[in-house]
Order: sequence, then structure tokens, then C-alpha cells
Amino acid sequence: MNLKSLVAALMLFCCFCVDGMAADLRLYTEHYRPFSYLENGKPSGMVVAVVEELIRRTGESARIELVPWTRGYHQVRHEANTALFSTVRTAQREAEFQWVGPIARGYTRFYTFKNAGLRVTSLDDVRRLGTLAIPKQWYSYELLAEQGLDNLYGVPTPQDMLRMFRHGRVKLLLANNLTLDGMLAEQGMNAGQLQEQFDLMPNDSYIAFSLTTDTALVARWQQALQQMRDDGGLERIYRHWFPSADERALADLLRSE
Repeated sequence: MNLKSLVAALMLFCCFCVDGMAADLRLYTEHYRPFSYLENGKPSGMVVAVVEELIRRTGESARIELVPWTRGYHQVRHEANTALFSTVRTAQREAEFQWVGPIARGYTRFYTFKNAGLRVTSLDDVRRLGTLAIPKQWYSYELLAEQGLDNLYGVPTPQDMLRMFRHGRVKLLLANNLTLDGMLAEQGMNAGQLQEQFDLMPNDSYIAFSLTTDTALVARWQQALQQMRDDGGLERIYRHWFPSADERALADLLRSE
């Protein structure tokens, strides 16, 4: 083979390699126990287990990365072959992504410390209690801002929100009931210290694919998820992570299409 032919062959090989790498899915998630976190240097958690099973069933080449929520959100809005999980599907976000799910169902609920002696039954009560800290990229921040709540304080992470609550800088905590125990444990707290107040909304968590990801791939993932509902795979994972699961929420999740 002469030099010109060798260079051409190498260029063709490099093209194949680049194409192969571009086809790999990059799946972003954040540190958000028990949904997703690192254990012994590897992604773990309830929604990680669901996504790993979907990777196995679809046969896709993919890798899961734990990143700050804002970074993952930005990447998936601007890059092909990317997805962000778990992402709550809202009207404001609907047109920004392609959706696979739901993969979890919980309730976004207000909490106070038991010893605070507070009774909170409406957003008017929330307004009267001063600053409400919420991660700025959370759907609940978007929703409450739309409803005109003027005491919102956007923080970078759920951990920042919990620290402010633990130190008494805010009187209310807004959290998904499925992730509450894990969030509290990281701050040396437990649910027994809290008083449930009222539910802001039920929430469904999805895998949000970028708009430029192949629609056929997204459809395969949704089909694989439906198979997991039908053959019991999704329920087994859910009950493993949430042994005391809300039966109504689980039944609704398994009926979703």
C-alpha cells in the first residue's frame, strides 16, 4: 500500500471511530438519593437501576454520568444523543425534550419541623412564612414562580436547600416524598423530625431526551419501558428501593403509557 492509500485508509478509519463515538448515548443524572448517586465510584439508585435495565433491553451503547443538574440540563438542550433523568415533565418543559416514562411517581409536599408548631394549608400560608429555598432548575421553582410566589430563593442544589432548612434560615421544606429520607439522611436528619403539611402536586419522573436524538431510538426506549411494566420488571425495581411504596402511586405508575 502506498503512502496516499494508507493516509486515505486511516482517515476512513477515523471517520468510523468518530461516528461510533457520536452514536453513544450520554445519560446525565444528578446526586439525588435514592434516585441517583455514586456508590463505590459507580452510579447507583432507583432510577439508575431502571435506566440500566432499559440499556440492557434496548441494546444501546450508553454511559451514565453524575453531573450537577444545571450542567446536565444545558447539555441535553444543546446536544444530540443525550438524555437527563430523572426529569419531572411539566407544561413549561414539554416542547424542550422527547420524553420516555414515567419511571417514578411521587408527591411534591411541603414540610416543617414538628417542634415549629406551624400549620400550612395553602400558598398564602407559604407566602407569609418568608423565604422559600428551592433549587432554581427544579420544576417546582418554575411552577411557583409562574403562580406569582415572590418569596422564592433559588439555590444551586438540593443539599443547599436542606442546609438552609436545617439551620433555620427557612421555615419550610419542599421535597418529593420518594427522595425525602435520602436527602434528610445526608444532613443527619430523619423524617420523624418533620411534619407533613400539604401536597403541591403529584409528580412523574421521566427520562428527557434531547430534541436532536433519533426519534426511533426514543420510541424503542418507551417500548422497552412498557415491556418492563407488562412483565413486572419496573415493579420489582420500584419495590426493591421503596419497600413501603404508596400503593396508589405505584398502581398509577404501572398503568401509565
